[in-house]
Amino acid sequence: MKLKFSIFIVWLLAIFLVLAACSGDGGQNGGESEEGSDPDAAEEAEADTGDAEGDQVLIFARGGDSESLDPASTTDGESSRITKQIYESLLEFDKESFEVLPGLAHDWEVSEDGLSYTFYLEEGVTFHDGTEFNAEAVKVNFERWADPDHEYAFADDGYVYSMYGTMFGGFLGDENHVVEEINVVNDHEIEFVLSQPLGFFLQNMAMTYFPITSPAALEEYGPAINENPVGTGPFEFVSWAKDDSIVLDKFDDYRIEGLPKLDRVVFEVIPDNAARLIALRSGEIDIMDGLNPDDAAGVEADEGLELYERAENNIGYVGFNVQKEPFDNKNLRHAVSHAIDKEAIAEALYAGYATPASVPLPPSYMGYNDEVESFEYDPDTARELLEDAGYADGLEIELWTMPVARPYMPDPETVSEIIQNNLEEVGITVTIVREEWAPYLEKTMNGEHQMYMLGWSGTNGDPDYFLSSLLHGDNVGSSNREFYDNDEVDEFLNQAKLSIDQDERASFYQQAQELIADDAPMVPLVHSRPVLATTNAVENYVPHPSTSESLAEVELAN
Repeated sequence: MKLKFSIFIVWLLAIFLVLAACSGDGGQNGGESEEGSDPDAAEEAEADTGDAEGDQVLIFARGGDSESLDPASTTDGESSRITKQIYESLLEFDKESFEVLPGLAHDWEVSEDGLSYTFYLEEGVTFHDGTEFNAEAVKVNFERWADPDHEYAFADDGYVYSMYGTMFGGFLGDENHVVEEINVVNDHEIEFVLSQPLGFFLQNMAMTYFPITSPAALEEYGPAINENPVGTGPFEFVSWAKDDSIVLDKFDDYRIEGLPKLDRVVFEVIPDNAARLIALRSGEIDIMDGLNPDDAAGVEADEGLELYERAENNIGYVGFNVQKEPFDNKNLRHAVSHAIDKEAIAEALYAGYATPASVPLPPSYMGYNDEVESFEYDPDTARELLEDAGYADGLEIELWTMPVARPYMPDPETVSEIIQNNLEEVGITVTIVREEWAPYLEKTMNGEHQMYMLGWSGTNGDPDYFLSSLLHGDNVGSSNREFYDNDEVDEFLNQAKLSIDQDERASFYQQAQELIADDAPMVPLVHSRPVLATTNAVENYVPHPSTSESLAEVELAN
């Protein structure tokens, strides 16, 4: 017997654009290089904003550019924000939660032993290039993510499709890789056979990392698919002016009648939060993410604007490279953890929209361990531990800081300065290192840092996405930028991944958090409730906890 699940249910001023694109941190550095800016590309993208047929052109301003538009090749949220509009997955999440709903698959069945998943696909769906969506296309995509030697496995520099490995237990040939077979039953029916249960398999199928790309486009573009995305989503790709804008147009043959309502969406890069708000108030843009929490009250009082708040579904943190001196020293990591005043950061920069964190997992998640004690701000203890670590006379370190505002950290520059001051109080001299966003992600992935700032937002509602992605040894050098590798932690995470008993899974995650807290590969800073704003002309916009929401139903009031 099988269990059956079925649910019926800008136009911007040219000089402003160029200036915004040239500064990776909103001009706060003064001497930031302008290398990589392209005025011609910016002018071309600006012209694009007015060329769509119809008047429904929405401009969405964000703090940083995308890294790649080949969805599984990156963990960057700014990339997912775009690919969510272009691509679709077999399943989707509810607009406001992580409840799993139909997507390109209208129905599905799961065997009683949890080892077989059969998906029934929508018929009559076409990719943006006019080719047919079918079961074979699904198989091709999953096989290219799973097999580093596949002809369409284009992720380079040994990075492969790391998020696939994280969410499906590894890659083809790995001991814990759970996808044993993918069987095309017919054009619109496909079966996944697992080697062992996976407690969050259905959630994975709704993630923005695993949508379906046109096989014909994979053949045509090869590795350049990361700049030429072709999916089945409500919007199709038009152009990308790096560090400036991405333009998408309405897909006229979209599978859902009446959608999308917008004719064009332009994603503009405006690195500085305050500059984005000025552009919103002047009507130059329609939606801005990364609103400074201190500005929320003003937005709420402005009759021409609407304030939105995302659910607490993230972690902002400081991470150590634990395989590189000096942070291969556990006492030093503990010292720094006691030296950082998380309460002050939360109070100074989040205006009540954040709570100090003790573990990477948000409190609302299954398996959250509320018995793990946070490293309290205690400079005296920090000095003692610094001496125990062999640095009684202090030391000099580098802190890499993000150049763009993110939902979990709307003002990273100020956070880095607070941390710099905290550490100098206990005898640690901090040099702040700044990079543009894409190089920042690449260099920290490669382990060039000693200590860095980043964060993580949940994309499937499951604790594994936080704990395994950030701290499992298999992800060292990709999403695990701490280079943290603890066999006992990995074993707890592996057991939780393979269990279908949710209480058992929660216990494994709680035990893993205890070990992680003691090892201190990172300093969890805050869990935030990100705020964002739109003009009151924007209708039907629903911000998703994952930070990547479809704009298919959004429209602009006349």
